[in-house]
Amino acid sequence: MKKVQDHYFKKAKEQGFPARSVYKLKEAQEKYGFLKPGQRVMDLGASPGSWSKYTSGVTGSKGLVVAVDIQQLDIIADNVRLLQNNVYDLKSVSLKEFSPYFDVILSDMAPKTTGRKDVDHFRSIALAERALVLAGDLLKPGGTFFCKVFQGEDFPFFRDKCRKSFQSVRMIKPKSSRSESVETFLLCTDRK
Repeated sequence: MKKVQDHYFKKAKEQGFPARSVYKLKEAQEKYGFLKPGQRVMDLGASPGSWSKYTSGVTGSKGLVVAVDIQQLDIIADNVRLLQNNVYDLKSVSLKEFSPYFDVILSDMAPKTTGRKDVDHFRSIALAERALVLAGDLLKPGGTFFCKVFQGEDFPFFRDKCRKSFQSVRMIKPKSSRSESVETFLLCTDRK
């Protein structure tokens, strides 16, 4: 995977965030305001921690961010709980200590890319579908799901699945996403 040290990379380092991905979430938040103080938020695919760190600042001391990743995380904030786990092994039973329901579920999960766009797309869809299943199990009615997915053949089918569970589904391509990237984000609001 190539490492590009662009404007967003440098800005993230200057502002104390581990990765440039924070600006993708921040841009969506500034436009749609789906994160609020006091919310309970789950961050799937949290490593290296930029989304969790940003979200912990928005939700504040009365909020809770549960950061989930297969890799070990180093996020230090009073309102962040770390859970090193594979999302395919994650069960609502193991989350009882946090909360049975969340206001928002974020997913910045992405597969290890192979260079084959079709393979990478299908792996991305599989991760997004797993995140959607967890959102179905763990989101409060009226809750929000913000998910990264690679565009491709199965993208319309995944978007339609989201539309069955949420009142509104918006496709977002943040300015901070690289122009050559096939990633896009779905902001799904008002869980049915």
